Amino acid sequence: MSEVSMVVNGREVTGAVEDRTLLVHYLREHLGLTGTHVGCDTSQCGACVVHLDGKAVKSCTILAAQASGSTITTIEGLANGADLHPVQAAFKEHHGLQCGFCTPGMIMASVDMINRHPEGLDEATVRAELEGNICRCTGYHNIVKAVLAASETMSKGKAKAA
Repeated sequence: MSEVSMVVNGREVTGAVEDRTLLVHYLREHLGLTGTHVGCDTSQCGACVVHLDGKAVKSCTILAAQASGSTITTIEGLANGADLHPVQAAFKEHHGLQCGFCTPGMIMASVDMINRHPEGLDEATVRAELEGNICRCTGYHNIVKAVLAASETMSKGKAKAA
């Protein structure tokens, strides 16, 4: 057993976990944060993407013990109360989801992508960067539209703040 301590969605959490416990299982089973999905068990689908110390990671590839001392943001920690994050709002507005299973991972990967490309994004970049996230329903067209719209919204927000 290992004792883990981390900040998850702004809240400090601690607990004992088996050494082999994956971060995705710790979030879902120990903390009840079920928005982070387990999709493939092979780290290929991206349904489990969270932010670890500000960077998108597949939480099925990291042990909870490895994440101890880190700051984690899950899909549940992205919105500001009832106000959706711009990426969440864009997915809703541009119909970037169907069944919704991949959506949390897609959104978390997209937020990271937008943050790493403050100058803006183009369709080719979005498609290339989302290759690690699989959607079996949408064909990606509306996901790409949503990411581009959110990128534009977030860029304007940064320009206004400057």
